[in-house]
Amino acid sequence: MRRAAAVRHRGLRRVGASLLLLAALLLAPLAVVADWVDDTVSDTGRYVKTVAPLASDPAVQDVLIDRLTDRVVRNVDVAAVTAALGRQLQEAGASPRVVAGADALTEPLRSAVRSTVDRTVTGVITSEAFQQAWEGANRGAHAAVVQVLTGEGGGAVRAEGANVQLDVGVVVDQVQQRLVDAGFDKAAAIPDSDRTITLFRAEELSRAQDAMRVLDVVGLWVPVLTVLLAALAVWTAPSHRLMLMITATGTGVMMVLLLVALAVARRVYLDSVPPSVLPPDAAATIYDTFVRFLHNRAVTLLVASVITALTAYLYGPGRLARAVRGTSERATRAAGGALVRAGVRTGAPGRRLARHPVWTTAAVVTAGVLALLLWNDPTAGAVALVLCLMLAVLIALAVLAAAAGPAAGEAPATGQAPGTGQAPGTGQAPGAGPGGEPPEGGPGKPPDSEPGKQT
Repeated sequence: MRRAAAVRHRGLRRVGASLLLLAALLLAPLAVVADWVDDTVSDTGRYVKTVAPLASDPAVQDVLIDRLTDRVVRNVDVAAVTAALGRQLQEAGASPRVVAGADALTEPLRSAVRSTVDRTVTGVITSEAFQQAWEGANRGAHAAVVQVLTGEGGGAVRAEGANVQLDVGVVVDQVQQRLVDAGFDKAAAIPDSDRTITLFRAEELSRAQDAMRVLDVVGLWVPVLTVLLAALAVWTAPSHRLMLMITATGTGVMMVLLLVALAVARRVYLDSVPPSVLPPDAAATIYDTFVRFLHNRAVTLLVASVITALTAYLYGPGRLARAVRGTSERATRAAGGALVRAGVRTGAPGRRLARHPVWTTAAVVTAGVLALLLWNDPTAGAVALVLCLMLAVLIALAVLAAAAGPAAGEAPATGQAPGTGQAPGTGQAPGAGPGGEPPEGGPGKPPDSEPGKQT
């Protein structure tokens, strides 16, 4: 009866852990997106850091230079200038041939005006002062992002119907002043209605705004709930290691799906922007710039998931895992023995490390996780760096434990590594199951035993 009750209890734990895992995996992509939206909207520094590269990108600069140059040239009446020149030549008594030749100056003069304006605008757009003005304008108008996502507020980026527009009024003012200083008085007549550039058109913008408002509200709690569900799934499962490996693998799969969704959304966005509104290279730059932190977070979680799954496997009973553990243990024992032979012994601290390997490993892993949590937006490289540091620390602690040597007046047991309580080459404590962990049914119990089965 006790065995039957234990089997039923394990079955319930499996079902509960599976349901918790399913909920956590379904919420994982939403948690990443919600956290990104909340972070970008609420943090002015993060928003400025997101849009700052646009001011120095060549594709975006070319669009701004062409648009501003066209608008300035359209406000310069070159034909009127040449006509006035012809009248003055005629009044001065010039020959009819010279007067007629004044009209032929229209196109060269228009080309010269465009060249001068283009050179002036290019100097403004490509200058460091423009990049600083761009960042300052976006920092001061951070409420514009809130307006686009929630439909409230206003600023440099705003929604007009189904269009998301960028207000370049600050840039126009700078270009106007420089052109006026250079002698182009007509540049002061650039109309205010021409100071916006449509970034993209979204027919379902209102629905997207509703979704973003929901994401902004749940941006804090959905990630917390997702982590809690995943932790409960691992804690509830009969085999914590196996469930941790499954959770990490599932999270990695969901991050791959999120990256695929971002790629599909990019293609849809580029197809929805006509080349007459925005060149494809500039549109691609704008999209990639705005979502790059979301993309980086998905890649980082994917790398972290792969590392976690591999680590959980290496602690398991698989043949490759046992081989890796055995090789590492032999290597650390050899390094510790070399230190002992060289007269370097860690003594009592080393024996304490050897007696409590689980606690030392848990402390190192906890420190690594805390470092990633406190890291400001860690990347995949940051995860790899923290992992390498954790491995280095664990190897160093294992070598120190192997270099402890016997206690005073005590000789190492025959066939046993000093101070480890392990048989050489086994990599596990006496009585442990495969991979150094007890059988899932507990000591003296066959794993997953059922009534009526012989083991």
